[in-house]
Amino acid sequence: MTIKDWPSEDKPRERLFRVGAEALSDAELIAILLGTGNPRETAMDISRRMLALSEEKYGTSLGFLSGLSLEELKEIAGVGPAKVARIKAGVELGRRLYRGVKPGGRPFTVRCGRDVYEYVKTELTEYDRECFAVILLNTRNQVLSKEVESVGSLDASLVHPREIFKNAIRRNAASMVLVHNHPSGDPSPSDDDIEITKKLVEAGKILGISVFDHVIVSRSSFVSLREISPGWFL
Repeated sequence: MTIKDWPSEDKPRERLFRVGAEALSDAELIAILLGTGNPRETAMDISRRMLALSEEKYGTSLGFLSGLSLEELKEIAGVGPAKVARIKAGVELGRRLYRGVKPGGRPFTVRCGRDVYEYVKTELTEYDRECFAVILLNTRNQVLSKEVESVGSLDASLVHPREIFKNAIRRNAASMVLVHNHPSGDPSPSDDDIEITKKLVEAGKILGISVFDHVIVSRSSFVSLREISPGWFL
């Protein structure tokens, strides 16, 4: 049975018009973005499978929306290029709406830890596991891109400068901001956080790509290591 065969009151799109988008489940909203299923699964089936995979990999059902690359999304069975494009476009519109960033407008500029927190809090604070990301900046401290580098416990021995700086070199970034979440709610830096910061700052000096800050975020607060220990970043 396809969604077309469902009773009208159960179809995601019809429910959106009847009760509003805010009343729909995550699975229903994603099914609307997907549009159609395949001969074996409805759009709702694919949507639920995507959410389950995301929960398993990221610890949050919606983590895949921002955590997975275009290539990784296309590897999910039943999700072709057109569906991936709709999902990524929907996510980007949501981000721009929240941040007030308009196409062709001024890029987001990072001046301090508060700016970083405002830039990432709606995404990183959704994770119930530690998520380590890198924000690349140009010479004016304007954001070039943001990449999630790892999800799971942040271990200094597992963070390799070569991998962290590879994309920065490719994008010709002038500097970068390290950022990760503390699901516990306490953004105080751990010994590993400090060790990672110092290691990457030193690597950046060698490569000519400075580490501007390392910001640790929680749902309601943040800590900027640059603001509490500016000497580390000189």
